[in-house]
Formats: sequence, structure tokens, C-alpha cells
Amino acid sequence: MTSPQERPVLRVTGRVLTGPGPDDVLDEIWAVDGRVSLTPPTGARDAVTVSGWALPGLIDAHCHIGLDQHGAIDAAAAEKQAVIEREAGVLLLRDAGSPSDTRWIDGRADLPRVVRAGRHIARPRRYIRNYGHEVEPADLPACVRREARAGDGWVKLVGDWIDRDRGDLAPCWPADALREAVAAAHEEGARVTAHCFAAESLPDLLGAGIDCVEHATGLTEETIPRFAERGVAIVPTLVNIATFPSLAASGEGKFPRWAAHMRALHAARYDTVRAAWEAGVPVYPGTDAGGTIPHGLIAREVAELVRAGIPAPDVVAAASWAGRAWLGRPGLVEGAPADLVVYESDPRDDVRVMAAPRRVVLDGRVVA
Repeated sequence: MTSPQERPVLRVTGRVLTGPGPDDVLDEIWAVDGRVSLTPPTGARDAVTVSGWALPGLIDAHCHIGLDQHGAIDAAAAEKQAVIEREAGVLLLRDAGSPSDTRWIDGRADLPRVVRAGRHIARPRRYIRNYGHEVEPADLPACVRREARAGDGWVKLVGDWIDRDRGDLAPCWPADALREAVAAAHEEGARVTAHCFAAESLPDLLGAGIDCVEHATGLTEETIPRFAERGVAIVPTLVNIATFPSLAASGEGKFPRWAAHMRALHAARYDTVRAAWEAGVPVYPGTDAGGTIPHGLIAREVAELVRAGIPAPDVVAAASWAGRAWLGRPGLVEGAPADLVVYESDPRDDVRVMAAPRRVVLDGRVVA
């Protein structure tokens, strides 16, 4: 691999989108020693040039590196997952729960940046085996503190899952345990997100001060305004929600009530997401890749959000500069890491172009 001192200056020309306004469209930017420069540097004549419609490197706000359907995977398999995301233009991942130690990725300039939420925290026998820590409510705050310290500013709870006695989705945690756990995370400087399918789980999560909800298929007319008022974000993972009918079919014989519930959540998915966005709830794209969902599907998730009724420019923003800001990472500003993706045409006009990046630039290098 080329050392930082040997990296050529990179010139990005065409139309560079750095934000939502007309003044946020630049004719060119430069990458010097892996960092963005808005002015031509010394030695610009020797620059390597890429041209097209450029965006800050995309985010996948719900991804799992180091995880497959059985649990933790080795570093070689995790590297393949990260490379697939990079090839799709995703250069910033929020890892929403993984049992693998992926800190080694941080030393790889050729792999996407990872913002970790530690390991899933679930109730015993109320989530997928081998995925998370399984604790009782009394132990939840202490476990949250440990994961807050192990992660990168996020903690991931399993907010609801099937209750076998009920035969349907049910909340995993009592309200008092949630309040103590979220307070513990906030004291540690971490935000909290929760896997949540059903409506019943949301009021207690809101009351506890949750910062984000994954999937959020159970949003209702009553809870959507509360999400908007408090700025609680959602990551709908619509490519995952698309699997609900097949999941329902596989479990219907044993849990018919749960199967009917999952089908109803699937049928309402687009209306739910659109209603949340129209109310002002922040919406970010995430695929839930890892586990059983393949990696590299961010373009499909973006298209699903547009199909749900969110305007393409807003989805593009959420997938790039706005999403990066939410995760605490810069876009294409002076001195920021030169992480960007280049397309043939303006993705705000047609997000389908995002399925075929022309170039992917990471740390100032063309990597795809």
C-alpha cells in the first residue's frame, strides 16, 4: 500500500456536493495527504483527477461488522464485509451491535470508519442466540455502562422480541430499568438506541430518554409527535423489514398471533416512515447488514426510503453529510478526511445512480 508521504494529490472535479444549499456545490476539491483542501495545493499539476458528482462518503447507520447468522466471525470474514461496504460507497458505518472485536479495523486506512455500539444487550432467551449479552433488568444499568465504555458513543438495547408465552412481540424491559440504563449511558457520554418492532415498547423507551430507535415499525399517531418533539431519530432498515412476510410464514404454525403482527407491520411500513418524516422525525438509512442481511445494500435502502415518500434530496443528505454530522463525523470540509464517492450523475435527481459508484475515495486514495 502507498505510504501517506507517497500519496498523489487528488483533484475531484465536476460537481461536489457538501451540503443542502446552493453554496454547498463546489466545482472542485483536492485531497492532500488524505485530507480535504478547498484550494489548489502546491504540486497540483501532478494531481490525479476524478470527475463526476461527488458526495461525502455514505453512511450505513445500522450495520453489523463481524457478525453472521450464527454470531461472531473471524477477522478475515469481517474484512470481506467491510470491503463490500466500501465498494458500495459506504465509508462510515454505525455498527449497531457485534460480538466481535473489530478495533483492528481502526488501523486500516483502506477500510471504512466504524462507530461502534458495543454488543447487543438483551434479556435471556429474548433475542438471537450468540449475538448479545443476556442480562436481567437489575443488571441492565451496569451492563450498559460497560458497553458505553467499550463502544464509540453508542449503546444498543433489544427493546422488544417475541415472548413465547404470549405468542407475540412484547417489551423486554420494565420502565424503571430502562430509565436507569439510559441515564447510565448518558452519564458515560453515550447515546442509546434500541431494536424495536412493536408499538407497545415505544412509550417506555421515550420515557427513559432514548436517543434513537431501530426499525421503528410500531410508530403510531400518538408516538410520532413525541419522537419529533424530542428529536429521537429512527433508522427504518426497510431492506430488513422486507423480510417480515417470509419470517411470518416460517413461524406461523407455532406463533400465529406474532405472524399476523409482523405482516401488519410490514404492510404499514411505508406509511409509517413517511408519517414520521413528515412530522419532523430525523430518519437515517441503515440496512441491518450482517446477521442474515447481505452487505452492500445501501443504495437499495436509499431507494426504499424514497419509495416510502421521502424526497430524494433529503434521503441523499441523510445518507451523506447530514448522516455524518449525526454520527459526529465531518463531511467534505477543509481538513477533514478525504472520504468521498463519485457518481455519473446527480443522485438527488435519481437515487438509482447510487447503486453504481464511478469512484470511491478513502483517505485520499481511489479504492474502488
